[in-house]
Amino acid sequence: MPRAGLSCPGCGSSNIVDDDLYCQVQLVCVDCGSVVSEGHLADDPVHVGGSEVSYSRSTAVKKPCMNLINGLQRLKAMCRILRVNREIEDLAQTYYNKAYVHESFIRVSLQKKEVLAGCCVLVSCRLLNWPITMGTIGCLLEADPGAVYKELVKILKIEAPLVSVTDVLESHSQEYKISSLHVPEELAENAKDLTKRAVALVELAADTWIVTGRRPVPIMMAAIYLSWQSLKPTKHRLKFSLDKFCQMAKVKKHKPAMKRITEMKEVLCKLGKEIPWVGETVTPDNVVRQVEDILQHRYALLRRALATHEDTLLADSQASCEDSLNEETAPSQISEPAEQNSNASSVEQCKLNAERAQRPGDGDDNPCTVPDLHSDTDEGQDPAPNWGKRVLFAPPCVIHAKRRRVEQPKLKDVTGDEEISDSEIDSYIRTPREAREFALTQEMLSSV
Repeated sequence: MPRAGLSCPGCGSSNIVDDDLYCQVQLVCVDCGSVVSEGHLADDPVHVGGSEVSYSRSTAVKKPCMNLINGLQRLKAMCRILRVNREIEDLAQTYYNKAYVHESFIRVSLQKKEVLAGCCVLVSCRLLNWPITMGTIGCLLEADPGAVYKELVKILKIEAPLVSVTDVLESHSQEYKISSLHVPEELAENAKDLTKRAVALVELAADTWIVTGRRPVPIMMAAIYLSWQSLKPTKHRLKFSLDKFCQMAKVKKHKPAMKRITEMKEVLCKLGKEIPWVGETVTPDNVVRQVEDILQHRYALLRRALATHEDTLLADSQASCEDSLNEETAPSQISEPAEQNSNASSVEQCKLNAERAQRPGDGDDNPCTVPDLHSDTDEGQDPAPNWGKRVLFAPPCVIHAKRRRVEQPKLKDVTGDEEISDSEIDSYIRTPREAREFALTQEMLSSV
């Protein structure tokens, strides 16, 4: 039977029939005998009216993107590694499907899409109170998920709760293989006692601004290391460095942990000096032996340390006031009763300024205030005082403040017709000290 809609490419005849004499059906032209087409295979495209039909049109289902499929597989793998429950995994998949089609994530690199999967797992864990830190997700991804996490929370409008370091410290301490099953008895430590001591150290670090703006994993590592040493401060344990401790506990060392250990020891030394039977003998080398006493009375020691520091500041301020007053009165040979009264009032002002110097941020133009704390700043740089140097405990960003260059005002053309303000007029009037020095100079010149 002739096939409709087909023509022979050789002679143009439309008399095309099926030739099924062989195992494979062929289309043959009856007029010229040429084979028009071989048998159609199963994977040939379906033709409707001479055009190909897409997968979505033939099945009425949109085919998912391969990157989306790979991202979901990576998300499920992370959930298996972290051993989260099914509810967290389903919530993470829902967030990933929503975020993937957003314009901020649809046309990004594959690495960022993989980080997005990890951030969906992290935000799901935080919403359902599962103790997972951002550092753990970063180790799985080998990338920093901080920026992507902030963008994800902002786009999906998720109110994720903030996780405290102490909340995840217990689960983090389980990673350290230092029980009696893994290490010798003299180096082994009970996980419950270790966690309790480490939590106390982290709370002390939070009270003294060490935790502020810092990554949690190095802080937890430093707290666990110091806790392990202080629970049994033997010579063998005190000789263990952080590198050797991490090798023994089979954990990866974080470089910032060494700085956190140093900062914690400095705080412990400041508090240890307030213990009556220790005093000034405490040093960063032997302060580990005093950790138990310091943590047991840390609130009382904090109050005493702050009071001692304030008393020291007050004494230094009063001494600087007396020195400045002596410098003003010594070279002058012309004295008046009114000036003596002003000197007496200056002493009272010095005491007020010394008390005011204990509060950071206060300033005064009187020469009897606390010595200038920004005298080390170079010309052309930010002249703001670094108040972190005059308090006992301050945030790291204040103690190690970055110097900012101040833009110099542009010079304006002076015509002489500008108005003179009262403050400018006052600057031209001589102070009592300048008046005395001027009178003394005139007297010396007249006697020559």
